[in-house]
Amino acid sequence: MFIYLSKKIAIPNNIHLKCVSWNKDQGFIACGGDDGLLRVLKLETQTDDVKIKGLAAPSNLSMNQTLEGHSGAVQVVTWNEQYEKLTTSDQNGLIIVWMLYKGAWYEEMINNRNKSVVRSMSWNTDGQKICIVYEDGAVIVVFLLKIRRNVDRSQYFSNKIYKILLFGMANGEVHIYDNQGNLIVKMTISCLANATGAISIAGIHWYAGTRGYVEPDCPCLAICFDNGRCQVMRYENDENPVCIDTLMSVVSIQWNHCGSVLAVAGSLRASHLEKEFNVVQFYTPFGEHLRTLKVPGKQMTGVGWEGGGLRIGLAVDSYIYFANIRPDYKWGYCCSTVVYAYTKPERQDYCVVFWDTKNNEKFVKYVKSLMSITTSGDFCILASKADDTQPQYVLILCNSIGTPLDSKYIDIDPLFVTMTKTHVIAASKQAFYLWQYRVAKKLTALEINQVTRTKKEGRERVYHIDSNPSAANDSSPDFAKAFTATRDPICCITATDKTLMVGRESGTIHRYSLPNVVLLQKYILNNRAFYLSLNCNSSRLAIIDIAGVLTLLDLDVRASADDGTGNLASAGDPSKFERKDVWDMKWAHDNPDLFAMMEKTRMYVFRDLDPEEPIQTSGYICNFEDLEIKSVLLDEIMKDPERPNKDNLINFEIRSLRDSRALIEKVGIEDASQFIKDNPHPRLWRLLAEAALQKLDLKTAEQAFVRCKDYQGIEFVKRLGNLQSEPMKQAEVAAYFSRFEEAERMYLDMDRRDLAISLRMKLGDWFRVLQLLKTGSGDCDDTLLEQAYNAIGNYFADRQKWVNAVQYYLQGCNQERLAECYYMLEDYHGLEKLTAILPENHQLLPDIGQMFATVGMCEQAVEAYLKCNQPKAAVDTCVHLNQWNKAVELARTHNMKEIKSLLSKYASHLLEKNKTLEAVELYRKAHHFLDAAKLMFKIADEEAEKGTRPLRVKKLYVLAARLVENYHEQMKTSQQSKAKGKKSEATSALAGLLEEDATSSDDRIVDHAWRGAEAYHFFLLAQRQLYEGYMENAMRTALHLREYEDIIPAVEIYSLLAVCAAANRAFGTCSQAFIKLESLESLDLEQRQLYEDLALEIFTKHTPKDSHVVELDRSEGAEGKLPTCIVTGQPIQEYQFWMCSVCKHCALGQEICKYNCCPLCHTPVA
Repeated sequence: MFIYLSKKIAIPNNIHLKCVSWNKDQGFIACGGDDGLLRVLKLETQTDDVKIKGLAAPSNLSMNQTLEGHSGAVQVVTWNEQYEKLTTSDQNGLIIVWMLYKGAWYEEMINNRNKSVVRSMSWNTDGQKICIVYEDGAVIVVFLLKIRRNVDRSQYFSNKIYKILLFGMANGEVHIYDNQGNLIVKMTISCLANATGAISIAGIHWYAGTRGYVEPDCPCLAICFDNGRCQVMRYENDENPVCIDTLMSVVSIQWNHCGSVLAVAGSLRASHLEKEFNVVQFYTPFGEHLRTLKVPGKQMTGVGWEGGGLRIGLAVDSYIYFANIRPDYKWGYCCSTVVYAYTKPERQDYCVVFWDTKNNEKFVKYVKSLMSITTSGDFCILASKADDTQPQYVLILCNSIGTPLDSKYIDIDPLFVTMTKTHVIAASKQAFYLWQYRVAKKLTALEINQVTRTKKEGRERVYHIDSNPSAANDSSPDFAKAFTATRDPICCITATDKTLMVGRESGTIHRYSLPNVVLLQKYILNNRAFYLSLNCNSSRLAIIDIAGVLTLLDLDVRASADDGTGNLASAGDPSKFERKDVWDMKWAHDNPDLFAMMEKTRMYVFRDLDPEEPIQTSGYICNFEDLEIKSVLLDEIMKDPERPNKDNLINFEIRSLRDSRALIEKVGIEDASQFIKDNPHPRLWRLLAEAALQKLDLKTAEQAFVRCKDYQGIEFVKRLGNLQSEPMKQAEVAAYFSRFEEAERMYLDMDRRDLAISLRMKLGDWFRVLQLLKTGSGDCDDTLLEQAYNAIGNYFADRQKWVNAVQYYLQGCNQERLAECYYMLEDYHGLEKLTAILPENHQLLPDIGQMFATVGMCEQAVEAYLKCNQPKAAVDTCVHLNQWNKAVELARTHNMKEIKSLLSKYASHLLEKNKTLEAVELYRKAHHFLDAAKLMFKIADEEAEKGTRPLRVKKLYVLAARLVENYHEQMKTSQQSKAKGKKSEATSALAGLLEEDATSSDDRIVDHAWRGAEAYHFFLLAQRQLYEGYMENAMRTALHLREYEDIIPAVEIYSLLAVCAAANRAFGTCSQAFIKLESLESLDLEQRQLYEDLALEIFTKHTPKDSHVVELDRSEGAEGKLPTCIVTGQPIQEYQFWMCSVCKHCALGQEICKYNCCPLCHTPVA
């Protein structure tokens, strides 16, 4: 930062001031002094020039009101910004609260204890409560509570949060109280170690964090003593505070608006003089000294910061001095982009804004613990702390929109960073680090990695400041040597492509060569440098020291020029050049003798050390090129950093450019040409060329373009020379100077509509092209018309206005973009129409198929793929959308073999997830009925083993059997289709059966598909007959169940048979069932014993004989086994009976007529 005195206001009658306070929100300044003096002032800027803003604008007193009410010396003034109130107190203990009403201040409240003097008053951050401390130890907290404590002469009070009160005692102690007035603890004062003599507190100020913090966990509580010792703490119990010894007699301290700078005001005794002089020292929260401001006068009594931190007010004797502050913003300028950083109260990290000034766009990124921003060319470097736990730092290389391109982690603290087109140089106080960065422009990611791996050695180097590097000892970086202490630390650096300059605190400057680092020379200066800058050819160095004095140092011996008279003309003596109060400077990029500098609020431009007239501005210089200076008003931007305004970016033309323009306008081209020859610069020649073109002076224009090396301009002049028509030349010149409306009008007046259309096409103004094509006379070119329609369609599509784009693409016959628009609009009907219109094998059809597939429209996708002869893509789409039957159909139609493998993979995937039923459904949809049946039988068998309800098991077996029947039908149909009528139906059926035998591996599934369903059907039927009282039929059905022991457990079959036989009084049959049960090996001894006991109990009462003869073998007919009726469970002995068309099971005609569906397979009865 830099600070300088800017204004002084005298208090009438030479009344000495005691205190000063600046309202940070409304800008009022209150000052109190002897004889009851209390004045409220307000400085406001008044200017009509938009370029003069901020500190550069003249400021006048818009308010200068004397407040009458105090009789004694006013000792304490404090503001309540939230409610626009001023609280003051004098030496008699009188307290007055003032309020603002209609532009003037009036008394609102008066309080006087008449017992003691008020030593300090402080409002809390929301303005709700005020704490008043009296000299006799009384403390009053208004609006919260009133407490009295016998505190030993309390001196100062400060608060950060509402629950803590800090009191500074007359003996130098600091006590911490809670909001109930209870002493918590005495604060540990670390900064007074080894201090002797009487000590009193000069000031306590606690920054409340309302504007954010410069770093996470940043010190914010400052306590300073009159002997110059100061400690800055993170919180009231901080055991490791930052200790500062200012070596001065302190009278007051205050933080700036954002807690980044602490001002310590008082007096300092020079070592060689007995006289004391007033100074203000400025420190960072971490104790680093920033600046010292000397202030005239006898005694300083108070200090107050302006709300924006750009000015500071000082009470000295009977004057108020104002000093302007130029902060060290974290900012840079690259590729027409202003990069700046600021903090937010709600975030701990820095908000870094990349503001593209050409397009007025901004890009934001957040960086934790940002240390600096450095820019060069098209890139910038963000230096920050990598991690709080480890002392490591990171350098991030970004482009002009904030995209990280590369980064390096380093161990040294990058206090000073500079960069060139090829190198980044970061320096700590002991060493400097070089990183040769690379930016990929046309390399692939793989190539970048290869370059990084193969050429990493030598790209990073570290040198200690006390070493003497030579190109021979360059090697890989060794950070260990960078931590060796030095007696003469580094204080600043700068570099160009071939030279590196390093400044040291003793005033020594080292000059190194680049890229091979060799120490070339050392220069000895009288003062410590703060800022270094090299001109464009590295021949001259500009140095701004810590006092703000700018000097120049020639690095190369310049040859003097003979002016023809025998005298040697030189461009001034740089060794005698000196300017004071300089806080910024920038060399021109294209002239080594041209530079601009900021001196207070004036910008000076120097050519050969000769200054031009100053320009009033307070901006920071971004760029100096082509005789134009670009400056940015960072002070104004930081007032609202989230919304940067182009009004805060100002361009200044230097005198030679202004004079040349004036000569051209007022005198003429010839005289201006002579002036430019005497003061040559490419920008001036370009200005002359443009003026000559305006007047169609082609010869002068060509010469000027040659001088400024503008090849395109030379070609343009030649093209103009080939034109015969004067109006045509004027139209071309108007287009060259971007006066397109004028050029178009000239073309149309010449009846050259084609040239007007060509002009608009070059500009990309297709709306105007379309208008010209339609409104002109004669036939319009269909190709041009289509091109215009498509370009306008592209315009709307780029802005995602798809409905408008469709209209123009239709007229432009742009089917590719039309398909994209339909897809974005979800107009699938339009996409179908487009598919129908397109010819076969059109290149757009696969894309349309993909569009349909992504939204699940399988049929339309298949149609598109088949139209472009891509059946495999159609099948893949069906598989992806689970349309397996369609996929199989397509695969068979197009003789594709891989469908079965896909089906198997998907089924295996489902089975792995235990989704067997989904696998069955998959196979069924894909017409792989046999595979589905196998899985279904497996499910039914598992359910049967679990003992699930028999009806559910029967249904599962029925479904499995139905799938097998579908398989039979499929095989029969396939054989018939193969035969194509050449063979008889019997032959094709036989071929189908033979194919079944060849393909099926499980005879049980194919040949006995209904066996499981039959078993559980008769098992359920027997029980139903038993409960309905048909004992004979139940027993016969149970006897029939003996054929299904492989499906239903034998114990269940014979248990049911024993029950049915006993109920039918057929104890012989019942006895046989018990004998079978007792002989089953599947039962254990205990279960067998139970059956034996039950049989003994039954057959001791009943003889094991049937009451009537049971015809067991009537089911055997003359021609073999008789069919069993699925309704009654009895053998069918009649010649006419009903047979189901699906399961092929039989039933008696008089019985089946009672049912609507087959009792076994539930097929509707015809």
